[in-house]
Amino acid sequence: MRQRVMDLRRAATLLAWLLLALIAYSTLSPIGMRPHIGTWVHVERFGAYALLGFLFATAFPRRIPLILAMVFGVAAAFELLQMLSADRHARVEDLAVKMAGAAGGGGASWFAARHWRRLRGWQSKPKFKPSPVESSA
Repeated sequence: MRQRVMDLRRAATLLAWLLLALIAYSTLSPIGMRPHIGTWVHVERFGAYALLGFLFATAFPRRIPLILAMVFGVAAAFELLQMLSADRHARVEDLAVKMAGAAGGGGASWFAARHWRRLRGWQSKPKFKPSPVESSA
């Protein structure tokens, strides 16, 4: 079991750094080269930073406040670095969406880690207990 947890944390670490590189590319590349998933960019931003916060918090569960501070700092730095590009812009609204996503992802990871045993046990329990009348028949 301990080995599984360590493997999960290693995978989360690798995926978090890869996602951070993808976010950096998407944020700092010219607007025409930015990958688009859908039409709602705020949903894309929120989802990307929620996943980033979730992965980093899963990789380092005892450092969640530090992880959130790092992801918030990265979001602010990327937003400010967009001002160096002629075709990009930095907005407080975008930063707020990114920070909300990071906080939501970090919170989801914290909640899952805290309640993992209870959530895992929930799947294996029967949904209904037979009544004493049904079990005696």
